[in-house]
Amino acid sequence: MDLPVNPPVAPMLAKAVTAVPVQPAGEPEWSYEPKWDGFRALIFRDSEEVFIGSRGGKDLARYFPEIVAAAREELPTKVVLDGEIGVPSAIDGTQRLDWDSLAQRIHPAASRVTMLAETTPAIFIGFDALALGTVAVKDEPLRVRRETLVEAIGPGGRDRRFHVSRVTTDAALAEEWFAEFEGAGLDGVVAKRLAGRYIENKREMVKIKHKRTADCVVIGYRVHKSGTGLGSMLLGLYYDGDLRMVGGAGAFTDAKRIELQEMFEPMRLDPERPAAGEPTRWRSEKSGEWIPIRPELVAEVAYDQMENGRFRHTVKFLRWRPDREPESCGYEQLEVPLTYDLRDVLEGQD
Repeated sequence: MDLPVNPPVAPMLAKAVTAVPVQPAGEPEWSYEPKWDGFRALIFRDSEEVFIGSRGGKDLARYFPEIVAAAREELPTKVVLDGEIGVPSAIDGTQRLDWDSLAQRIHPAASRVTMLAETTPAIFIGFDALALGTVAVKDEPLRVRRETLVEAIGPGGRDRRFHVSRVTTDAALAEEWFAEFEGAGLDGVVAKRLAGRYIENKREMVKIKHKRTADCVVIGYRVHKSGTGLGSMLLGLYYDGDLRMVGGAGAFTDAKRIELQEMFEPMRLDPERPAAGEPTRWRSEKSGEWIPIRPELVAEVAYDQMENGRFRHTVKFLRWRPDREPESCGYEQLEVPLTYDLRDVLEGQD
């Protein structure tokens, strides 16, 4: 490639904060935008050559042929953009970003990659620009990079794969986005300094993510990889009378791991045999084995995202809830109203 900025580029990162930063008096200092829930990606196009750089620098182009084709059709011949790849999905007639469908796009079989590109096509939401034509804007302030981004992608539209993230300098509006856009599959709000440059691999942005708690039934545990103490506690929720596994809580101290295992041992349903785990492409069935216990304990945990009825990430144990009956712990406490359609969020870009 012969671009003003060539791959690999380590993307600029964000640090977590607890609230949307307020604007100072006078000229605004911050630009706010939705936090899109997908794969971070940098698009490099040099004529027919397209490189899709992951956060770790790997080329994702083979997994998203529809994005490569759209880059050749919708973008200028020489351009470098930063943004997010996501897969829209319709739920009850409302479109949102679907993390589970996106994760399935990373597959070793070329035939499956082709099939998924047709059945679950992805989009790219751009939120920064590093170069356009023969000019690098990486060291320019965000205002200039934003203008370059809009020029490169254009007005977008429902029939296009490339879109521009909406932005605002109104902190109150950013707070509204934080509350309203979650139903479209978004993950919070990001704030960037208007005067800031694009600095690789540095946490120059701030992010405010959704954090919630849920009361779950402890249904079992896995032994720590060391062979001593508890590695993670497995959690469940009731749905139509059935207790379904929703994920696990981990990150305990050594003392806590031993304490929890001693607490759970007398509650084992089958002292001789663990239950088989749920194999994935990342974990073998053997390593996924877990030990079921009587579903009598309720734990309050902190989580960020649900996907297809499960916690996407390992959750954090907060406290025991002896005041809750296990049968009262259902999915209804996790519901996120579909208040906004993804298409409306995209078409509201500035």
